[in-house]
Amino acid sequence: MTTFAPGTFKPAPGRGSLPRMLFVHARTEAMLTLRNGEQILLTVIIPLALLVALSVMSVIPMPEPRVGSATARIFALAIISSAFTGQAIALGFDRRYGVLKRLSASALPRWLLVAGRVCGALVVVALQIVLLAVTALILGWRFPLSGLPWVVLLIILGTLTFGALGVLLGGALRAEIVLALANIIWFVLLMVGGVALSVPVGFVHLLPSAALAQALETSVVHGTAPGVGPVAVLVAWGVVAGALATRTTRLT
Repeated sequence: MTTFAPGTFKPAPGRGSLPRMLFVHARTEAMLTLRNGEQILLTVIIPLALLVALSVMSVIPMPEPRVGSATARIFALAIISSAFTGQAIALGFDRRYGVLKRLSASALPRWLLVAGRVCGALVVVALQIVLLAVTALILGWRFPLSGLPWVVLLIILGTLTFGALGVLLGGALRAEIVLALANIIWFVLLMVGGVALSVPVGFVHLLPSAALAQALETSVVHGTAPGVGPVAVLVAWGVVAGALATRTTRLT
């Protein structure tokens, strides 16, 4: 019997390599987000408009340097928009239309489904941050390079934390309820969650939005490491949300 070396004939049946599947899944998730007009409004246009408004208008009190403080807060808002609101809505409607059920029946492992969404969200967040950073530099922001490693770590930590919260919301409720709640929570976090406004209420600093904004402001404005408190708050929210999401997320 004649045998042939693997790969002699194309196509070769079988599951692809895990890195390749992760790359394709993450790219697909990122492209679906970037092609959605509503997502572009939420993740790009609104943060850009708020960055310009907070930087040049003194209606809302903000620490000096004003552009730097505004940049840190809008970075936090961009992460919340993509990792939480966008992911929750996308997951809710993917469940409604049976996308997750079909993907779970494919060769993609369950963990890769989650990892692909997270990596896709990180790609979108990275593009947001670059666009916002360029705009902030045009507006007069002076970024201390010593804070760059901390900003990168905070972006990753913030994306993971709010991504877990987005999965927790989008994986348990009906798509219509998720759509309404995700947008309401986004607006509440923006206004009274320590992002756009510094609300002098004791419990606000325990919210992940306030913790992320405070930590980013330390690194973006002063170029120093964030405090232990905000980082601990982000980690705690992420761990609890992730643990709950693994128990409550449904495929349909």
